[in-house]
Amino acid sequence: MFANYLIGLREGLEASLVVCILIAYLVKTDRRDALKPIWIGIAVAVALALGFGCALEFGSQELTFEAQEALGGSLSIIAVCLVTWMVFWMRRTARHLKADLHGKLDAALQMGTGALVATAFLAVGREGLETSLFVWTSVRASSDGTEGPLIGVLLGIATAVVLGYLFYRGALRINLAKFFTWTGAMLVVVAAGVLAYGFHDLQEADFLPGLTNKAFDISETIPPDSWYGTLLKGVFNFQPDPTVLQVVVWSLYLVPTLAFFLAPPRSGKARPKTPAPVRAP
Repeated sequence: MFANYLIGLREGLEASLVVCILIAYLVKTDRRDALKPIWIGIAVAVALALGFGCALEFGSQELTFEAQEALGGSLSIIAVCLVTWMVFWMRRTARHLKADLHGKLDAALQMGTGALVATAFLAVGREGLETSLFVWTSVRASSDGTEGPLIGVLLGIATAVVLGYLFYRGALRINLAKFFTWTGAMLVVVAAGVLAYGFHDLQEADFLPGLTNKAFDISETIPPDSWYGTLLKGVFNFQPDPTVLQVVVWSLYLVPTLAFFLAPPRSGKARPKTPAPVRAP
């Protein structure tokens, strides 16, 4: 449940910050007339994300078991790729997000209502689609037959909305760069579990070999139905009897990705100036 709460919080807060920046800029520049198109674009983006999530959930139920596993495994890999790109992108651009959105909004204000709707839709829609895909794959990976994973996601999104409102009202100030760095690192750990589970799905769909080739089996030490087994599965997508392929994929993704993500940014070296050409007298 904690892993899904983290996903809802992290992804929801990104969308909330985007909305707050757009709305606050229009209010401060006395362009309240442009608020309606912005809200329309946001509403369309939210509706698209919800529709995409429903299509994944209900559409997959009509498939055969092998097709469900193949779809779930493929989408898990895609979701991990998108989330990995997103956490690196946000870590790099968190400090400049506000200025970037202001520039796009200025250009949209000059172009008219349609451009405002499109700007809000694109800014929020990307976050919404990423959230829907990663939440669906993560809930599917950590689901234990209860509503806990879904409740965790909803609580995370609700917390993000409250935090976004507090940001807008000026009642809360935190270092966003550090916040997105640490939550991004935790998301990388969650993504590693989702990726391993995705490859296990592809093995169950007979798309990849090695389903019976177990790396280890500690089910007696950590029973899956115990409270600590459930906790480990909910937070890290831990499996007490993973296949060799799962362990290899998990290790090859987690170790280098986390190392690159937490590495301090390189300071660019000053380039030597090229001496100006000397003109002949």
